Amino acid sequence: MAVKEKSDFAEIPALFRRMTGDEKHEWAAASTLDVLWVLYDRVLDVSPDRVDDPDRDRFLLSKGHGPMAYYAVLAAKGYLDPSTLDNWTAWDSPLGQHPDRVLVNGVEISSGSLGHGLPIAVGTALGLRLQGRTARTFVLVGDAELDEGSNHEAIALAGRLGLDRLVTVVVDNASGTHGWPGGVAKRFEVEGWQSSTVDGRDHAALHAAFTQEHPGRPLVVVAEIGEGERG
Repeated sequence: MAVKEKSDFAEIPALFRRMTGDEKHEWAAASTLDVLWVLYDRVLDVSPDRVDDPDRDRFLLSKGHGPMAYYAVLAAKGYLDPSTLDNWTAWDSPLGQHPDRVLVNGVEISSGSLGHGLPIAVGTALGLRLQGRTARTFVLVGDAELDEGSNHEAIALAGRLGLDRLVTVVVDNASGTHGWPGGVAKRFEVEGWQSSTVDGRDHAALHAAFTQEHPGRPLVVVAEIGEGERG
């Protein structure tokens, strides 16, 4: 069950464009637009009035160095007043170039330093399991983040523990330094993850990938984006 506020994907580009200024990671953000929309519109069991509900799903934006799309979706879904976007990154704005969980309603983690989000997600999923909760944990990472060693440890641990309430979304715009022979999904599969690789702009394919059954195993969805949208 996703956020119930009335909104439409057609609104998102206009909300995105309200954030102006010297933003060096605009395309890093643009590559995540469709993934974020499908998650908040059709997948996540979250809402603006349940941000402290212990049984809500958790969404962690590890790719926090490009938060513009995240802010736009949060505004469309009622977490933020859209007017807040007009002043983003100003000294008195809650919207920084990295999201701050203390300042922005609905944000689960302060992020942007590469390689942190997936390890936090593994800990979150394990904690929810130990509490006996069925809430799911979703984390969005960029393909370049997978160069960080902390992610390799997290991938291995999640597979060994069978964290089947954990879903990792890798937005793959071919920006990694070292590349991934055989594809990004292979790195997860060898550690026991279930995987799907889909077009990162295809909403139906993304929804089907996010909602597939994966009992006993964590799930990775690789959302491929054209190389013209690197970041």
